[in-house]
Amino acid sequence: MNLNASLIRSTFSAAAENEPRLVQNFYNLLFTRYPQVKPMFSRNAPDKQAQMLQEALVAVVDHLDDATWLADTLRAMGRKHLDYGVEPQMYDWVGECLLAALADAAGDSWSDEAAQAWTEAYQALAGLMLNGAQD
Repeated sequence: MNLNASLIRSTFSAAAENEPRLVQNFYNLLFTRYPQVKPMFSRNAPDKQAQMLQEALVAVVDHLDDATWLADTLRAMGRKHLDYGVEPQMYDWVGECLLAALADAAGDSWSDEAAQAWTEAYQALAGLMLNGAQD
């Protein structure tokens, strides 16, 4: 996986600093744009769900240079999400909302280059999850 890890890390850091509610904003976008997915998130309290996503994002960003960790972790996560009823098109929805939330939170740190780096990274990472779901 050939990702622009330094740009992804810097924009993620800027987004986290500028918007401590980054994850909550992501969920607001997701549930507004795709309300049909909201029932899928009822197994956890909203704060717990947000914390799990925040921890997952941090872990993935921290491991961008570790292809083995990414493959093993994200394939397993994809299998787990299959059990939750996640369908392949939903990965596009999540990516759309995640990138929008990141762009908003990163403010001036976001650029066309950052958008491209994040898009490529998200597609690669979602691809690993989809592979896990199909295994």
